Amino acid sequence: MVAVAVPALAAMPPATCRVTYVKTWDSSGRFGANITIDNMAPRITSWRLTFTWPGTQRVDNGWYATWSQSGRNVTAVNLPYNGTLDQGQRITIGFNGSYTGTNAPPALFLLNGVGCLGPNPPVTPTPTPSPTPTPDPARVDNPYAGADGYVDPTWSAAAAGEPGGAAVARTSTGVWLDRVSRIAGTSSVPGLRAHLDEAVRQDAANGATPLTIQIVLNDLPDRNCLRYVSTGDFAIAADGLDQYRTRYVDPIASILADPAYRRLRIVAVVEPDFLPGLVMPTGTMYTIHCEPVRASGVYPLAVRYALNRLYGIPNVYTYLDASNHGRIGWADNFGPAAELLASIGNATGDGLPLVHGFTVNTAEWAALTEPFFTASTVISGTPVKWTRWVDWNDYVDELSFAQAFRNRLIAAGFPPTIGMVIDTSRNGWGGPARPRAPSTSTDVNTFVDQSRMDRRVTVANWCNQTGTGLGERPRADPAPGIDAYAWIKPPGVSDGAAAADVVPNPENIPYDQRCNPLFQEPRGAYVPGQALPNAPVEGQWFPALFRQLLANAYPPL
Repeated sequence: MVAVAVPALAAMPPATCRVTYVKTWDSSGRFGANITIDNMAPRITSWRLTFTWPGTQRVDNGWYATWSQSGRNVTAVNLPYNGTLDQGQRITIGFNGSYTGTNAPPALFLLNGVGCLGPNPPVTPTPTPSPTPTPDPARVDNPYAGADGYVDPTWSAAAAGEPGGAAVARTSTGVWLDRVSRIAGTSSVPGLRAHLDEAVRQDAANGATPLTIQIVLNDLPDRNCLRYVSTGDFAIAADGLDQYRTRYVDPIASILADPAYRRLRIVAVVEPDFLPGLVMPTGTMYTIHCEPVRASGVYPLAVRYALNRLYGIPNVYTYLDASNHGRIGWADNFGPAAELLASIGNATGDGLPLVHGFTVNTAEWAALTEPFFTASTVISGTPVKWTRWVDWNDYVDELSFAQAFRNRLIAAGFPPTIGMVIDTSRNGWGGPARPRAPSTSTDVNTFVDQSRMDRRVTVANWCNQTGTGLGERPRADPAPGIDAYAWIKPPGVSDGAAAADVVPNPENIPYDQRCNPLFQEPRGAYVPGQALPNAPVEGQWFPALFRQLLANAYPPL
């Protein structure tokens, strides 16, 4: 990280501000920088920072301000919530940019038209000796292709400790940052740096083969609004958006940008299942908790901020979550979801899109394929689409949905280079209940119920599901348009506690009644939630779930 002292402007009114410009990374014609503004004057209620590039630099995207550039002149204007700066107060804004040739810092910053001093005392760059520099790896189209996957030692040890678990214990799984505490880590949970350091060690042991590590960002304000409770750190009503930016995204981005990790391919999965609550019909039992979220506009702002911060890091590949066919597959949701993702991912704006690809079925259970029918199958003159289980959805499995939704995303403005990743960690649906042939029934509902791989009563069921199995093992380029089948959710990790008083619960994670095996959803007739009994709290190891997944794995182990 290079800090540059900015000289004071001569022959101007006395300086009322101080600016520190810090490059956070710089590689292959792209870079990132933070700008800290110290207000030395009495309170101001709005601010406008301007500067001029000495070369070809351009601001591609930024945060904590509205950024614009005309020629070499750059302007950053406060957002509605951060315009007031008291005397002695500071604010840090930042951006990702691009350039050709040299990348010298601006010589002068003006705040509301008045020149700012540089930092006091000046910060002198400390060069890092590098007698034999290693070039950064070029960014590839598919970060999973030709790469080994990171094996989380904590998950691997838990899996190997179960009967038969050694068969899959060396499989790559995602690292979930679903609490602020997960960033630094705790005495029992490794932090982000610990995982990345271990990934560097594994990469070195792999020789010339690259290594891909999956990092999952999952801590939106009032997250998981389709559920009965939010289990994240932040609330919209308590300045959750700003807290999400400064306490969660910024520290993650800072760690990922560390040059020590530049040889890794870092796949950042951004906010699983944020999308359905924004596009599903309002006024239903599922979306009632999402209506305040929609009104606040927090989810799109937070997700866009995370993409802005992560996309410019040269070895980070951003994959925005696109939910699953059971939420987005209906015609009323399909198009609006693609258009919303396009607006968040800058597919239709100025500059580059902020997304390398999309994930589907993250931490979910939907079957990869339904081999015996599609939504367009007709039985005795009645379309399968009309059945109780399909319920007018245009898709019945994740592969067909992912491929079709990719095409719709490209039509919405994303480049044809985008790829989809399907989480197959828990959607194998093997074992004795797996159908071996299509039903011979002429009743369309009976035909579907006897023919389908997905044995859930409804695709809305999500917590620690009974009867599930490990799915396809991770591999790259398994089907057209699909970057990878991946295990993003570590198999055997609990979705939530089976009862409100389950202990231990050191983080006081709220209890969701849908994780109670006796719970029945009031959906017309009461629908069982199908959760396994005796589950520990969210994020803890659940041996019974892992053993079930292992026994029902499909393809079989």
